[in-house]
Amino acid sequence: SFQYSKEDPYVLENINLKIEKNSIIGFVGSTGSGKSTLFDIIMGLLIPNSGELFADQKILLPDDIRPWQKSISHVPQNIFLSDSTIAENIAFGLDPVEVDMDRVRKSAEVACISSFIESNPEGYGSVVGERGVKISGGERQRIGIARALYNKSELLVLDEATSSLDNKTESKVIQGISEMEFRPTILMIAHRLSTVKSCDSIVQLEKGKIVAQGTYKELSKNSKTFQSLANVIINKDN
Repeated sequence: SFQYSKEDPYVLENINLKIEKNSIIGFVGSTGSGKSTLFDIIMGLLIPNSGELFADQKILLPDDIRPWQKSISHVPQNIFLSDSTIAENIAFGLDPVEVDMDRVRKSAEVACISSFIESNPEGYGSVVGERGVKISGGERQRIGIARALYNKSELLVLDEATSSLDNKTESKVIQGISEMEFRPTILMIAHRLSTVKSCDSIVQLEKGKIVAQGTYKELSKNSKTFQSLANVIINKDN
């Protein structure tokens, strides 16, 4: 359970969740349902007021948080890009001489951004501009995903990280990640129904509580709250 202060209501209440390694889990819910707060707790950015976070059946204590965070790649909706080359933004934080270009190309291919990059005369040496001003939102998001894949992190957290992509590209990206030889565990917050359809499991949050959990097929058939949310998402897409 979590609340930002003792005077505030609980943002999350009695959350009990088990995530299998190498699974793809989608998180859905209306605005303010607690999705982003739950992700912040999983990533060790917030400490729950009660309860514990376990990794491989071991409680994550304060001294464990930094090593745990190093095993995570977080891709937010709005990607930060530096005013440097595409290759440097994918291998972010590395000295250019340390960049593994084969790994950069493979990450870009899985993120469905390689064709765009290679169509430019300067290729991976193209400069994206301050905060990626020279490219579109969808291209920025795919470079952000390629960056996360380059890191080969065990846990990949996608916080509406494909919101600027069309359904076909989004589906190809998710499929590409799931078929990688090095497959991370993937947690994704989605605002589109198409994003979570192929997830191993979907968790629906409302008012800080888990109200439904299962595959898309199971929730579509058995959960009235999910059916209601699905209608909202479909209308938003249209």
